Amino acid sequence: MSKQRSPQDLIRPAIRALSAYHVPPSGGMVKLDAMENPYRWPDDMIKQWLALLRDVELNRYPDPTAAPLVVRLRQVMAVPDDSAVLLGNGSDELIQMILMAMADPQHVVLAPTPSFVMYKMIADVVGMPFVGVPLNADFSLNRSTMLAAIAEHQPAVVFLAYPNNPTGNLFDTQTVHDIIQAASGVVVVDEAYHAFAASSFMNELNKYPNLLVMRTVSKMGLAGLRLGLLAGASAWLQEFDKVRLPYNINVLTQVSAEFALNNLAILQQQTDQICRDREILLNALRSIAGLEVFPSKANFILFRTPAARATEIFMALKARKVLIKNLSAVGGLLSDCLRVTVGTPEENTIFLRELRQILSV
Repeated sequence: MSKQRSPQDLIRPAIRALSAYHVPPSGGMVKLDAMENPYRWPDDMIKQWLALLRDVELNRYPDPTAAPLVVRLRQVMAVPDDSAVLLGNGSDELIQMILMAMADPQHVVLAPTPSFVMYKMIADVVGMPFVGVPLNADFSLNRSTMLAAIAEHQPAVVFLAYPNNPTGNLFDTQTVHDIIQAASGVVVVDEAYHAFAASSFMNELNKYPNLLVMRTVSKMGLAGLRLGLLAGASAWLQEFDKVRLPYNINVLTQVSAEFALNNLAILQQQTDQICRDREILLNALRSIAGLEVFPSKANFILFRTPAARATEIFMALKARKVLIKNLSAVGGLLSDCLRVTVGTPEENTIFLRELRQILSV
């Protein structure tokens, strides 16, 4: 009988070195840590949705192409007619598809840092080297260092979060154009927060054959559905589609997302409210002595606390049942930084009240 082998024997060292993505428990908290839309649908809309779900055939596999949903997403997202569309179980799965299709130890993944953690995490999982190019102190792109890194490493993929997560800012448009033109591989502009940004590269897809634009419906109030969209040249997307698992968009997501997008006015009202409240919250945070508050075109705000106090403030807020995101442990440009999601006016008021009390001690 063969000796039983352990995970240490069979799991790749690169995987064993990783930490699983951690989501903290949030029961009973004012939850302002995950960039979610804080609003539920109106009761009448919920009743219509539930009535629709009664006819869903859960005993059947879903449409593997999600064809009706793709048609509606093309309309809502203003995808150019000659661009292909690929759907994922959230944008995380789309990132995974892209990198799985290109996985090779010689193929570099490049992104500015700090940015969305899944770019590096998935690159590590599939065995691709990741190159992070530091942002400027104000979290803007450093054009010269980005272009130099592209020339040196010839990355297979460049990821640009627009607006950037976790910093909330939009990168300079001309610099993004320069990066797309300089890249020999694909450039993925990740527009997860497009609903709040009033700026997009979707209309540039016809101009650049190496440009891909990624979207999600999560920030529009549909985070629980896990639905992402990738748009770009069919020559790229048909290759990525080969690593997509069959039926990756389940039937409940397909029906629910199409229904929600057919009620786009409700989602837009919520988005508009969040944008108004973002400005109120920005101004309120800027009025608090000792904080450095960064501009945001997303549904969250990054701010820097007095030196070495970020974790203390985070834990004090948590003890008061207010949950935000502590980014200080990341280090570098994010040292002493916390990130708060824009909640309802009531939630924002509670957060500000508790923060002021903590800082006054």
